[in-house]
Amino acid sequence: MMYKNYPLVRKGNEMYFGYMSDPYVVYLKVENSQKQQDIVVSKSIKFYQLSTDFNNPLPVQNAERDNLYEALDVALAWLKRANRT
Repeated sequence: MMYKNYPLVRKGNEMYFGYMSDPYVVYLKVENSQKQQDIVVSKSIKFYQLSTDFNNPLPVQNAERDNLYEALDVALAWLKRANRT
């Protein structure tokens, strides 16, 4: 799946956003969700900017948002700023 021209890979409550060939990606984790009618809606998302360099795996920065779209918008800004060449 793509979101604003960046890949978004999901497995369960965890997602990776960005190209693994770039210096940084964003890891997102759904901490809390709620069922509304027939769909499950994310209520709390924690996310971390990570280096794709295996020698430096610690998070560069982190944040938390109330929904997935807000989290992805912040993550997109992080990726665009961090992966400039």
